[in-house]
Amino acid sequence: MFDSIKKKFADVSSKITKKVSEEAEEEGNIKAIEESTQEESIETEVPKTENKLDKELSSNIKGENKLDKELSSNIKEENEIINDDEEKNKDNKKGNSKFLSFIREKTISEKDVNDILWELELSLLESDVAIDVANVVVESVKEDLVGKKIRRSSDIEKHTYESLKKAVSKIISIDGKSMTEMIEEKKAKGEPLVVMFVGINGTGKTTTIAKLASYYMKKGYTPVVAASDTFRAGAIEQLNHHTDNLDVKIIKHQKGSDPAAVAFDAVEHAKAKRKELVLIDTAGRMQNNINLMDEMKKIKRVSKPDLVIFVGDALTGNDAVEQATKFNDAIDIDGVILTKADADSKGGASLSIGYVIGEPIMFLGMGQSYDDLKEYDSDWMLEQIFS
Repeated sequence: MFDSIKKKFADVSSKITKKVSEEAEEEGNIKAIEESTQEESIETEVPKTENKLDKELSSNIKGENKLDKELSSNIKEENEIINDDEEKNKDNKKGNSKFLSFIREKTISEKDVNDILWELELSLLESDVAIDVANVVVESVKEDLVGKKIRRSSDIEKHTYESLKKAVSKIISIDGKSMTEMIEEKKAKGEPLVVMFVGINGTGKTTTIAKLASYYMKKGYTPVVAASDTFRAGAIEQLNHHTDNLDVKIIKHQKGSDPAAVAFDAVEHAKAKRKELVLIDTAGRMQNNINLMDEMKKIKRVSKPDLVIFVGDALTGNDAVEQATKFNDAIDIDGVILTKADADSKGGASLSIGYVIGEPIMFLGMGQSYDDLKEYDSDWMLEQIFS
């Protein structure tokens, strides 16, 4: 799951670490050379001064053979010590150069990260991440890293990793109540929670409704399903098949009947039977179909849903984001369910869709069975991307 994005983030972290480390080492060596050059200029003055003194001493003690020999011997020993010190200094300079390049503090600059973050943005777009989302991620990482002071390669990798994680967390963490909380609030008032599902055909909308019915039955709630897709051939039969399997009440009319009337009857049934949840299926002709959008608006006006949920196929990437945006513009979406999330190796729709429409992802479809539905958790999502 999300293999493509995981790999891209790992590559970026590695490249930034390598780039900044190389820059730090180069700058550190230059600094070490500058410092060692200054030391050499001081050190070379010492032997010259001592050699001058040697000549004066030799002149003054001329004729005193014994003392001359002793002084010559001492001078020779001192010169040997100086030579030894020079050799040690050379060795120390080599070691100091490496040492200084390691401990010298490096400030990350825009030059260090710009090219790599540009590559990241292109990679995110290739993974079906919406352009606005890719921009937000890149700018957030740049803001976090540029100006950061580091001392070792492990610090760079850690800061880069945390910056990426922080950027993604901003994108995928959209606040919103859980459906379970909303059911409880409505139940306290003696009313059902009414949920209307929208989305184009083929995204798994009908199967998702069945999964949600099963999910909440296991929590002790009683759902009723409205077959308000009266347009597509076989839509009512398909939903009926699921409700028979789950032993859930379905409200249906004849094919071609008014879908808003079906939704209204389902809500009235739930109120009369004190059922906690109404799940309304709807037609899914192409999202730019004006008649479809008008139909959605009518169903919403008549059934007065507490939630309008867009169901999108994670594998369609930016198409799912575009579809959600169109439905949101027409009827105001309150949340998203992404199907086939378990098979989504890119992860673009999962990262983008909630941020683009400003509403939370509520569930993820994770397989074909009725139990394969996961309530959305942004912390879990982060773990999938950065594990």
